[in-house]
Order: sequence, then C-alpha cells, then structure tokens
Amino acid sequence: MINSTALSGKKILVAVTGSIAAVKAPILVSRLTKAGAEVKCVITQSATNLVSPLSLSTLSRNKCYQDKDQWADSQTKPLHIALAEWAELIIVAPLSASSLSKFTSGSADGLLASILLASQSQIVMAAAMNTSMWENQSVKKNWNYVKTIDQVITLEPSAGLLACDRVGDGKMVNLDIIEMASESAFIFHAENKFLTKDLKDIRFLISAGPTVEALDAARQLTNRSSGKMGVLIAQAAKLRGAEVDLVHGPVSVQQDLLEGLNTYPVRNSNEMGAKIDDLQPSAQVIVMAAAVSDFKNSSPSEQKISKEFFLKSIFDDLEMTSDLIKNQTKKKLENQIFLGFAAETGSDNEIIEKGKKKRVSKGCDLLMANPIDRAGQGFDENFNSGFLLGPKKMVKKLSFSTKLAISHQLLDEITNLK
Repeated sequence: MINSTALSGKKILVAVTGSIAAVKAPILVSRLTKAGAEVKCVITQSATNLVSPLSLSTLSRNKCYQDKDQWADSQTKPLHIALAEWAELIIVAPLSASSLSKFTSGSADGLLASILLASQSQIVMAAAMNTSMWENQSVKKNWNYVKTIDQVITLEPSAGLLACDRVGDGKMVNLDIIEMASESAFIFHAENKFLTKDLKDIRFLISAGPTVEALDAARQLTNRSSGKMGVLIAQAAKLRGAEVDLVHGPVSVQQDLLEGLNTYPVRNSNEMGAKIDDLQPSAQVIVMAAAVSDFKNSSPSEQKISKEFFLKSIFDDLEMTSDLIKNQTKKKLENQIFLGFAAETGSDNEIIEKGKKKRVSKGCDLLMANPIDRAGQGFDENFNSGFLLGPKKMVKKLSFSTKLAISHQLLDEITNLK
C-alpha cells in the first residue's frame, strides 16, 4: 500500500473476470477494505470457477453481485445502473480477453459488461491472460483501442511464470501497482478530471535513491534517502503514458513498485553518472531525484582499516563527488526539460532562497526544494511538501500531501513547460 489513508471512504467496485489471476482478487479486496475504502464486488460466471463469491462478499462486507442478480425482482433500479452510479472507481482485476472484447465492442452481455458501459467513473483495467492470447492480434487491437479511452487506466500484464508453466507476458501486475493506479485516479477525481495518457510518446529519465560510497571493505558513506519520491514520479509518469528509464541506487521501497519500469540499478555516484550519460540523449524529461553522496573516498581500501588509522585515512582520501545535476544540465539538448531536487532545512523563506540559488547554479528548468527537518515528511516517509522553483521567478508551494499526489503535481508542471 502506497498510503494507507488515500482510499479511506472511497466507493470502489472491484470486478473479477475469468482469468486464473482471479485468485488474487480476495487479497486486493481485503487490502482496499483495510485501507478504509467501501468495496463492492461483481464477478463474472467464468470467474466463479476460480474464486468464491462468498469470499469476496465476506472480505468486502458487502454482497458480491453475479449475472443472476441483474434481473432480481427486488431491484428498485436496474442493478447495472445502480452499481455504475454508486462506484467512484471501478477496478477490473483481472481483465480477461473475453471481458476486454465485450467492452471494446460495446456489448452489454452480462452484469459487468452492462456496468462498464453505464459507468461515468474512472476505470482501472489490469489485463491478465496466457501469453499466446495476449499476443493475439485481435486482443492487441482491442487493448490498443482501450488505451485511447480517457476514462480507462490501462495496466499491461507483466512477464512471469504463468499457470500453463510458460514464462512470458500475461501475468497481472502486482497489487501495489493496482492500488497506486487507484490512488492516482482519486487524485484526479478530486479535481473532477480523469487521469489520462497526457505524457504519451514522452521519454522520462529519472534518478532515485541514495548512492553508496565505499570507505574500506567494511565501511561506507551514504544517506537516508529511500528513493520513494523518485520511484513514485516514475510510476506516475508511466501511468500517464510515458516511457520511463529509472536509474536508482540501493532504494528501500517495495520491489513491486519497480514493476513495469526500465530499471538500471547502480551503487555509487560514478556508476549513476555514467548510466545517466548513456540514457540522457534519448530522454525529453530528466528528473534528478536521487540523493547523491556529497563525498567519496578517492581510493577505498579493499581491506578493513583498523580504527586507529581510519580517521587519518578518511581525511587524506576524502573528496567531493561530482555534481550530477550540474554535469547533466551542461549536456542538455534543446528539447529537454530538467527537474532537480534539493533537500533542505530551515524556515520556508530560507528553503525558497536556497532553492532559487540552486536552480540557477545547477541549470535546472524546475527545482523542488523540500524540507527534511519536519515531522512525518521527507526521507523514508509517505508524505512530502516543498516549493517548486521555476522560470520567471516562479515559486509554487506544494502543500503537505502524499508523495504520489506531489508526483502528479510535478508532472503537471512539467507538461505546462512543454
């Protein structure tokens, strides 16, 4: 779960269709319910062979609706209309090839198909099927069409071991990604908007996490960065249609949150700089969110230095690392936008002034200066705040919010510059 409170009080309809990934639906429903969401479920006939409607109703604390309920004479309003109007968000997880085909053809055959046609809310669709089915031209045609619909957030299957013992594309994305997509939908819902593919055909290069500089065989220099901010910017950009390259140090986030990204793990500042050099020419947007170590040992020992000599060795060999942001902005191409980050302490005014100077000195188009000395935000937290500095003396306050919400705000500002 990205943020345990973001879904509290939200009305979510979870739809389960006939893919073996349906066995994960009870876990998803349980997690959403624990997050405080009000959850109702609908299940297709084929999915009942894989997961029990009783388990979904028990975990959601609400009735699990089936096709046979659509024409129950106890209804005062057509059930598909009532559920479509009730749901603030619909999650179809998993989405089978059959249900995808019904949706793209406008079919109202069955309760779920009717709900999807009647809904005016955002829909998250997490596809899951056998690799051969996923690669079928008709399925690809249907999926590509769905990706053009603003109402739908599409989550493509990932590669993995499938039920047929084949390894390939077709595995439903992990539940953290589904929850993140759901939280993102509500971030836009608050502004009466859909999350759309407004970053389609834009390539992002993002750095995240700390770097680690060896001092000797046992000791190292690093910092408290978890990498969460950079990873969430990467995933938010991907949700909005971008292709994302993520260069990251040893991040301390759930590995599931890296799914779907082009990831390039590195350890120290030299490795990070070299990999960014390789990838920068193909990117239109570069986000430097990594917390790069300020110092390194110029010649770290391959042996453990005894503590009697350690301090002298450090003072003799310690040197400053390269300023990666400044290095990369010097190589900036005409069509590129740079967003930098600066972790600061002090009052709001002090942070703003430091941020203004760093934006200019580092050559960034935008720079987010965020406080790290305030409770509940910053390093290794789910929340953040700060100030976004930009051209023409722009100073925009980013109020205390989830890191995912701030990620989307930053992406909005980037689109305003393009």
